[in-house]
Amino acid sequence: MKNDVLSLPPNMRAIFAHELIISLDENIDANVSHAWKNEINKRVSEIKSGIAKGRPAEQVLVGIRTKYS
Repeated sequence: MKNDVLSLPPNMRAIFAHELIISLDENIDANVSHAWKNEINKRVSEIKSGIAKGRPAEQVLVGIRTKYS
């Protein structure tokens, strides 16, 4: 089973991992989960449409390290 999961494409493994982590939390609030899914979908749409611009992770991390060092 482990090898089957590891052979999935990265996006499917991420979804699978997310579902496994959620399954560990018995006190999950469905409203909060739904709100987060909506927020994520909104942000993805903004990035795809060009409304929001992303930056490389390394650039963001350098900024954080500089700010908090």
